[in-house]
Amino acid sequence: MNAMDRDRLRRIGKWQDRYVEDRKYAGSSVLIKRGGEEQYFNACGSRNLAEDLPFERDTVARIYSMTKPITSVAIMMLAEKGLFHLEAPVSEFIPSFANMRALIPGAERIDQTEPCATPTLHHLLTHTAGLSYPFNPGILAAAMDAENLIFGPGQGSLADMAARVGELPLAFHPGSRWEYSVAIDILGRVVEVVSGKSLDRFFREEILDPLGMTSTRFTVPQGTGDKFASLYTPLAGDAMDLNAAKSGGETLRLTDDYHGSAYLDASMHSGGGGLVGTIDDYMCFAEMLRQGGRAGDVQLLSPKTLDFMMRNHLPGEIASMGPQSFAEQPMEGMGFGLGGAVVLDPARARAPGSVGDFSWGGMASTFFWVDRAEELSVVFFTQLSPSSSYPSRSQLKALVHGALLS
Repeated sequence: MNAMDRDRLRRIGKWQDRYVEDRKYAGSSVLIKRGGEEQYFNACGSRNLAEDLPFERDTVARIYSMTKPITSVAIMMLAEKGLFHLEAPVSEFIPSFANMRALIPGAERIDQTEPCATPTLHHLLTHTAGLSYPFNPGILAAAMDAENLIFGPGQGSLADMAARVGELPLAFHPGSRWEYSVAIDILGRVVEVVSGKSLDRFFREEILDPLGMTSTRFTVPQGTGDKFASLYTPLAGDAMDLNAAKSGGETLRLTDDYHGSAYLDASMHSGGGGLVGTIDDYMCFAEMLRQGGRAGDVQLLSPKTLDFMMRNHLPGEIASMGPQSFAEQPMEGMGFGLGGAVVLDPARARAPGSVGDFSWGGMASTFFWVDRAEELSVVFFTQLSPSSSYPSRSQLKALVHGALLS
């Protein structure tokens, strides 16, 4: 595979600089590999504006929903061992999901429900289970918001919160719609039940340490100190409350830093959004996906399982399933695999790419994608919530593909 054009790659650094100069991002980093060889790295701006600390290669960042593909890999590692099948109802692992009910069409209250099927593990993996997020629109989302069911780092036991989610009705019958949700957090609890290990321990022993991701954890690693980046938001309010927060004025409001952050001693192991780590660590994971489950001498999954995960598991594109929710990706031209989005038609997605690109992002505007056709792995780190603030992901895809001249 040929190297990428050096002059065109340098456009990426200028683009990053503009985001910093315009006070959209405090700082950012980009890492690109092609055919396993590093093609480009650049970091710019600050990881901590108040202390004028630079955003660097070893900066530790909140990856939020980029945790989801890792949890999905954990589920498939267990499935490969024959410990369950993907059509198993989640109630086999979390009893509160038995005897499920869903909101009736046109419901106006959380108690307007009807009996429905129990979501399966496959429904959870594909966000078609009928669950939601507190920051989505809708009756279930409002109920989750009232009970603070967000799986935040300081919210205690994963087992307890997963059980509480199962006590609420579903937003719709499983399989009938797509809605971004806490489904992958529920799967994190399934990993614990099946493996007999905490999610933190399973990740460390089975995925993170074997891949050399020693700076990626649910709690900021010991000795990180001020390398843990601050989190900013342009919103005048809670950076995670997309229903209520308002923009205007200061574009880089501090919302969390390394002084007293809940990530310094996380009690919740959120498989949907709880990990912090470095850009090189996440590149190890992305490269494992690109190489069919293998990284060096480590084979986490078979190539056939990775092929299965990176196919579209929906009847069509995400947009065809009536989503009303926030999502980390466009919905037109995009399908959804197990743990990430899959490009079905780059033209409908309105961003350059290859059919079959596998990707996802996080609420702090981080992003990654794997393009097996071009042998590309790309990871982008920054720390601004929400990720819907700016179109940086589609811009970065255009910049990277603009440097592919052969």
